[in-house]
Amino acid sequence: MQRKDRGFTLIEIMVVVVIIGLLATLVTLSVLPRAEQARRTKAVADIKTIMNALELYKLDNGDYPSQEQGLKALIEKPATGKIPKHWREGGYLNSNKVPVDPWGHSYVYVYPGHHGKYDILSYGRDGEPGGEGEDADITSWNLDEQQ
Repeated sequence: MQRKDRGFTLIEIMVVVVIIGLLATLVTLSVLPRAEQARRTKAVADIKTIMNALELYKLDNGDYPSQEQGLKALIEKPATGKIPKHWREGGYLNSNKVPVDPWGHSYVYVYPGHHGKYDILSYGRDGEPGGEGEDADITSWNLDEQQ
């Protein structure tokens, strides 16, 4: 007499586990590089958004925020330095906070800039100036090359 409710053998279960492990490894190896590329693309988009907000700030107030006022001037009317007379109620960014880069670091704002009217940069994954590959800085003066 044969049993009709026969279960899986240990070897069959092990084969399935090995196959699932191989598939998980392949997916991980193909997805991880994309995640870092997505972070860098997000940083480029953030810098472009900040640049647009700075241009709107300048249109309303005649100049960019000072180095001391920083990017915070885009969400909160400055109380120090040259006080803007036509600061837009609600600020210049859609959120109530200045974005941080995808690695959790603040964007750096330099005014006047060394490479343009102002410089905005993220120090990348390592949070340190310079770097190569995934640790390379993302800067406002060569955005097209960094995507």
